[in-house]
Amino acid sequence: MQIVIDTSVVIAVIVNEPTKERLIQLTDGADMIAPRSIHWEIGNAFSAMMKRKRITEAQVLKAVKSYKYIPVQFVDIRIEDSLRIAHQLNIYAYDAYIICCAHNIRAPLLTLDKGLKYAAREYGIKVLEV
Repeated sequence: MQIVIDTSVVIAVIVNEPTKERLIQLTDGADMIAPRSIHWEIGNAFSAMMKRKRITEAQVLKAVKSYKYIPVQFVDIRIEDSLRIAHQLNIYAYDAYIICCAHNIRAPLLTLDKGLKYAAREYGIKVLEV
């Protein structure tokens, strides 16, 4: 089974959020897929944590090392398709990339982001519940 994951899932697992065990259960034995844009989103999330003094640079570097061990298959997404989705759903491109990815490979989405869940369902994407 393939599952599209987003940044919220990766960050929750890396920083040991309370949902970590459930996320691991849901993805156990599945092929995790994400658009390549997730790299930059993860970098942005960690830089925001550093800016807010929630995490140190050393902790970020350790977290990034952990991220590299998460077995995610990265796929290319056509920006034109994503921008059509962004326009249709009135969402940001980063969320549209995730929805486009799930749509293209016909896989369910796993996210902790409520807005993304709503938009994905609006587009007809199955969303796994945590």
